[in-house]
Amino acid sequence: MSTHVVAAGSSSATTASLLGALALVLAAAFLFARLAKAARQPAVVGEIVAGIALGPSVLGLLPGDPVGTLFPADIRPVLQALSQLGLVLFMFGVGHQFHTAHLRRHGRRITAVSLSSVALPFALGAGLAVALAPWFERSDMKTDGLLVPALFLGAAMSITAFPVLARIISERGLQKDPMGAVAVACAAVQDVLAWIILALVVALADSSDPWPLARMALASAALLAGLVWLVRPALKWVLAPARPWSGALVTHAVLVVGLLLSAWATEVIGLHAVFGAFAFGAVVPRAEVDASAPEIPERIEQTSLLLLPVFFVVTGLAVDLGGLGGRGVVILLAVLAVACAGKFLGAAGAARLTGATGREAAVLGTLMNARGLTELIILNVGVGIGALDGQMFTAMVMMAVVTTVMTGPLLDLFQRPTSRRGTPGDASRTTLSLSTTSPDEARCRVEHDS
Repeated sequence: MSTHVVAAGSSSATTASLLGALALVLAAAFLFARLAKAARQPAVVGEIVAGIALGPSVLGLLPGDPVGTLFPADIRPVLQALSQLGLVLFMFGVGHQFHTAHLRRHGRRITAVSLSSVALPFALGAGLAVALAPWFERSDMKTDGLLVPALFLGAAMSITAFPVLARIISERGLQKDPMGAVAVACAAVQDVLAWIILALVVALADSSDPWPLARMALASAALLAGLVWLVRPALKWVLAPARPWSGALVTHAVLVVGLLLSAWATEVIGLHAVFGAFAFGAVVPRAEVDASAPEIPERIEQTSLLLLPVFFVVTGLAVDLGGLGGRGVVILLAVLAVACAGKFLGAAGAARLTGATGREAAVLGTLMNARGLTELIILNVGVGIGALDGQMFTAMVMMAVVTTVMTGPLLDLFQRPTSRRGTPGDASRTTLSLSTTSPDEARCRVEHDS
C-alpha cells in the first residue's frame, strides 16, 4: 500500500513540475516573441532566443542549479516527446502549404538559383566538417568516420527557412516583386533537395551495410508511392464536400490520424518522423479540405504553435555558449562565414548570371540566407543520429539565429526604395501570390526558419 502511495506522490510531483515548466516556457516564448517583433524581427527569433535563455547559456549562469530545478531530469523525456509532436504537426503544415505550380514561373532563374544555393553551401559545409574533424568530440557522436558528419553539415548549410522567408517577404511587401517570387520558389525547391540529402544521411548513419540502406530506400519509395497513388485519391474521396459525413469533425480526425501514421511509418523505416508528416501534408488535397473544412489545417497549425516553444527549450538545454571556449569560438566564426558565403554567393551569383541586377541579386542572396526554425529541426535530427558534437551543435544553432536576424537589416541596405511596397501592416492584409501561407506564418504571423 505504501509503495502505491509513494508512486502516486512521485507521479503527482512530476506532473506539477511539468505543468510549471510548460507555463514558464510559454510565458518566456510570448515575452521574447513580443520583444523580437518590437525589434522588427520574426517572432520565431524571439522564441528561439527564449529557449536558449532558459538553458545553461543564460539561466545556468545564476547561482545554484536553476536549470536543473526548473527542468528536472524526470520531466525532460516528456518535454522531448512534446517537442517532437510539435515538430510533426508543424511539418505537416509546411507540406500542406507546399505548392509546385509556382515553380513553372521564372523557371530558368529558379533552377539556377536553387541548384547553386544548395551545391555551394553543401560543398563548403562538407569541406568545413573535414577541416574541423580533428576538433570533433567523438564521445558526443555515434560515428567514427567523416562521411556522415560531412554530408550532414553540407545538408544543414543548404537549408533556407521556407516558412520564415514567406513571412519576411509578406511583411516587406515583396510578394509582387519578381525577387520575392523567385525567393519563395527557390526556398521551396532547395529545402526539398536538402531534405532528400538529409534522408540519405540518416540512412547512412543507421547502417553502412548496403542491404539495410537499399531496404530503407525501397521502403521509403514504396511509402511515397503509396501516399501519392493510394492515400491522396482516398483522401479526395473521403473528404469530398458531397459526402454525407463531410465536415470539420471528420476532416480533423482524418488529417491528424493520417499525419501521425505517416510520421510513425517513416520512424519505423528508419527515417525521422518529420519526413512522413511533411509528405502526408503535401499529398492532402487542398481543394477538398478548403471546400469542406478550411479551418482544420489552421487548428493543427495552432496546436503546433503551442508545442514548438517546448522544442526551442529542449534545443536550448543542449546549447551552452559558456562552454564553447576559444576553440568553440573559432568553430562558431567558421560556421557563420561558411553559412553566409555559401548561401549569399550561391544565390546572388546565379541570379546575376540569369539577368538580375546587382541589387536584385543581393536581395535574393540575403533572403536565401535566412535559416530560422527549419535549421533547428534539421539540427535536432543530426543530434539524434549522432552526426554532431556539442560544440558544433551550439555553433549551428547560433548560426540559425544570426542568419535569420541579419536578414531584415540587410534587406534595408539592399532593397530599392521602390520595392518597399507598403508597410508591415499593409503586407499583413495581403497573402502571397505563390500560396506560401505556412504554419510558420501563424507562428511568425511566425506568428510563426524553417
